[in-house]
Amino acid sequence: MLWAVVGAVAASALWAAGIVVLGPLGDKADLAGYQAKSNLCSSVDYTALRTEYAQQDSSPTHTALKHKAIDESSCSISLKTASSSSYADAYLSVEMDLHKKTDPAAEFTAVWSEYSQRYPDYEVQKVSGFGDEAYLVTEDTTSGAGTSGSRAVILAVRDGWMTYQMSWSVYASTYDKTTPPEVSDVSRWVRTDTRSTLENLRSD
Repeated sequence: MLWAVVGAVAASALWAAGIVVLGPLGDKADLAGYQAKSNLCSSVDYTALRTEYAQQDSSPTHTALKHKAIDESSCSISLKTASSSSYADAYLSVEMDLHKKTDPAAEFTAVWSEYSQRYPDYEVQKVSGFGDEAYLVTEDTTSGAGTSGSRAVILAVRDGWMTYQMSWSVYASTYDKTTPPEVSDVSRWVRTDTRSTLENLRSD
């Protein structure tokens, strides 16, 4: 009985010391230095994608929501290979969420690592070099000469309690050129543009 009491006292002391060192129990939002943006488009860098899409979108659309539980920002950009294009050849969307009350880690892993469960045409690859966790999700349903079907690339990143996605998509039938760029090329561009965009979102 004495040893049980001594053990309980020692555990209590260690627990109290832990509070002093680590602070009160409970998770505190780890936003990893990212800031909420009222206009996310002003921080999006898509220089690498403009290897294919030289025409810059002069009026991208953006939305923002601020709440004590979460800040959400999004940006949608029309991509054109040339100014002569009547309509967008492809589309780019970027979203950043700052989760201020709940750690998104478990849900993020579930949604992105198992993305192909919901969408069997997509392939999922876990990638390194972006935050705490990142997934590259790709789709290519084009066939023959590549003039039908669609292609898509999504890079989803979690850094602390910040989650981010950069998504590119295209329908081959409406592409201004003969065929849209290869998924492998776009994946490389999206990685490059994500890296610079995340840097902007921490430094702006």
